[in-house]
Amino acid sequence: MITISLCMIVKNEERVLGRCLDSISDLMDEIIIVDTGSEDGTKEAAAKYTDKIYDFAWTGDFSEARNFAFSKAGCDYIYSADADEVLDKENREKFRILKETMLPEVEIVQMFYGNQLSYGTVYNFDRELRPKLFKRLRTFQWIEPVHEMVRLLPVVFDSEIEITHMPECSHGGRDLQIFEKMIREGKQLSARLANMYARELLITGEPERLQRAEDYFTRIADGEETEPEQMKEAICVVVKSARIRGDFLKMYCYAMKDIASEGVSEVCLELGEYYFQRKEYKEAAVWFYNAVYGAQSILNIHSSQDLPLLGLAECYDAMGMKEQAERYRQQAAGMKQDCGEK
Repeated sequence: MITISLCMIVKNEERVLGRCLDSISDLMDEIIIVDTGSEDGTKEAAAKYTDKIYDFAWTGDFSEARNFAFSKAGCDYIYSADADEVLDKENREKFRILKETMLPEVEIVQMFYGNQLSYGTVYNFDRELRPKLFKRLRTFQWIEPVHEMVRLLPVVFDSEIEITHMPECSHGGRDLQIFEKMIREGKQLSARLANMYARELLITGEPERLQRAEDYFTRIADGEETEPEQMKEAICVVVKSARIRGDFLKMYCYAMKDIASEGVSEVCLELGEYYFQRKEYKEAAVWFYNAVYGAQSILNIHSSQDLPLLGLAECYDAMGMKEQAERYRQQAAGMKQDCGEK
């Protein structure tokens, strides 16, 4: 049977750490807790489960902290967990069976991450597979009987284990601070991080944060080598920020760049908001309708579901068409329930 090191990075998690460890500690052979600057009783709570507690001065980089935690592991595999995660009884049993039957060639195990839509996260699905269990030492192997080569891609097993995410608050503000710091320092975001930054801005970002990011995303949108998908993501941020601060010429110019090549729901939604503010309710309704039925969302699923439906309801209310407004309002409520929101 394999052995597993649990590696966690924590800060001010006194309220939830015990709940997490109670659900998984007996499945682990080693528990490593890395504290990045707690000011509550987090380390005292951790000490009930392990004596392998390390301090790590926070650098503003989650990867550095996780790499430090991984460096302390000594078992066959490393399980990475956050303090707001829980394994229920059914999934604890699935984890136990996995541990007892794991094939040695498996290098990464993916598990389902559930309850993702709580607290306005950047995710558009309530459940998705994520890599959670990693082989600590990888053995490289040659493959192919002739013209042989070393296998570079890891062997990944998609398990049926589901982890329940139970956050107590949104982490959007914390994440946005890290993005803003990177940009101030002149660091280039990868396409993946730029995507996550845009998601955070559209879902949890205040107008001030949108405006601070506008120049950065304008440069991406104007870049000659920017990939089409990344350009559309950047345009979503630029259009929203420009509308909010009242630069309607810029808003319209960048919106048309998107609409000219199969527009996305996020931009249609902003055009609907623009015309609604101008009390041009018929035109606003056209764009809200397009956001739901004529386009697809690329960053925020709500921009193609409940948000434009509520916009349609407000338009028809303003035009005195109460029955139609109520139908759209009910559709919006149904969409939110389908997304797992209360």
